[in-house]
Amino acid sequence: MTHQLDIMRGILEQVRALDVTTVERTVTLGYYLHNFYSAMEDLFEEIASTFENRIESTTAYHRELVRRMAIEVPTIRPRVLSAASATLVDELRAFRHVFRHSYGYSLEAERVSSLRQKLLSGWDTVEQDLLRFENFLREQLQAE
Repeated sequence: MTHQLDIMRGILEQVRALDVTTVERTVTLGYYLHNFYSAMEDLFEEIASTFENRIESTTAYHRELVRRMAIEVPTIRPRVLSAASATLVDELRAFRHVFRHSYGYSLEAERVSSLRQKLLSGWDTVEQDLLRFENFLREQLQAE
């Protein structure tokens, strides 16, 4: 988990360093936001497969994965994300979907900039949620 957090922190630094003053920067920032969510999703998939077996392949797989991270699985694991974090992560998920699947779509600088600001503002909460879950994992390992 620490490795994924380090990856996310590195991408976040790239997000912090960019603005959307040009079309090229908007596309680059979109790419970093896409990568940031993808790093989070990799972590969520690992958590889901470890604690909940497999996730059924549905048309709403990615949305369902985020939703699962925001709920406690009684006697198995606590929630990974708070409601505030889940809202932000879901917005990143939706953006990633558009970024990946709308080939003829031009990124709107205002939307990308707004999402960037939301990520920068909300990261501390997301990071605290992830660190809290990491502490849960450590406690489980010590209990064994």
